Amino acid sequence: MILGKQLLRNLSMFGLLCCMLSGYALAQSNFYEGKTVTLIATTSAGGTGDLRVKAMVPFLKKHIPGNPTVVIQYIDGGGGRKGTNYLYSNARPDGLTIGAASGAIIGLAVMGETGVSYDIDKFIYLGSPESENHYIIYTRKELGLDNLEKLASKPGLRIGAQTVGHVSYVAGRLFAYFLNLKEPKFIAGYTAHELDVALTQGELDSRANNASSVIRRNPDWVDKGLMNFHSIMEVPKGDKHPRLGHLPEIGSFAKNERETKLLTLWRAFRSVGSPYILPPGTPKERVATLEEAMRKTFKDPEFPPYFKKLVTDDASPMEAAELRKVVADMPRDAETIETLKKFAGPGPLPPR
Repeated sequence: MILGKQLLRNLSMFGLLCCMLSGYALAQSNFYEGKTVTLIATTSAGGTGDLRVKAMVPFLKKHIPGNPTVVIQYIDGGGGRKGTNYLYSNARPDGLTIGAASGAIIGLAVMGETGVSYDIDKFIYLGSPESENHYIIYTRKELGLDNLEKLASKPGLRIGAQTVGHVSYVAGRLFAYFLNLKEPKFIAGYTAHELDVALTQGELDSRANNASSVIRRNPDWVDKGLMNFHSIMEVPKGDKHPRLGHLPEIGSFAKNERETKLLTLWRAFRSVGSPYILPPGTPKERVATLEEAMRKTFKDPEFPPYFKKLVTDDASPMEAAELRKVVADMPRDAETIETLKKFAGPGPLPPR
């Protein structure tokens, strides 16, 4: 008899819980139904960053309860600062405005760059559609630098990049530093296509580049050995590239904790991908709803092929908890930040 009463009590509690969960789901559906969710894209229309945002739109509409309209509002400027400042200070924290930011906003804040009026530790992170960002360094085959010893002994290697401070520029300087290149010369001022041409015509000797970009644009460089590939920077660390994972990882050349922290900070900047963020103060129930919608988007079997079709690159999602951890755990001590600034600037590499 006592057992029967306990069973009835448990069943009643279970029924109450189901009603509460059902009521919560209905409340969120009712809130978003008929509403418009605005994605604040911190990039300009038409570029790769825009395509990454557009790849998310139909899936967020599908997986946010109530199937709201999802639109993109472009607030470009300052490398992402303008749109992110708006999201932080001006957007209503009601769950109807989501930042579709560039990963640069994290680095800009940590590096103490001007024009940043937001606090990355107060944003609410929902996840990122891509986090893998492997970089490699390679040289023209004609140079005959087919091992690291030959590479390090070659003086005055001409390493090309787009602009001073560009991701490829910083990556090239990090490779040069950790591989102990002898008096390398860093030459900026090219477009991505011009860099390819300059390499093949012998105007440049080397460059650092995103591994996926190389394989997508110049597969013969890998398949037919038209370039010598020397080292890879895994982003995230430990994630082996399917084609170039055999290359020595740049972290294996670090000599001390200071150098390891430098690479950890740069990896963190690159691994955040294109973070989706909410303004501080967004109600917890809306945050939970949007986190779940983001999680369902990433697990939707139709998402990866759709993303690749638009962006011409594979999605590599990072969910909210992991993204929050990357931001929270990145080194922020003054010494590491000042060292990285030297790699991003036009001056000589710091002594090792």
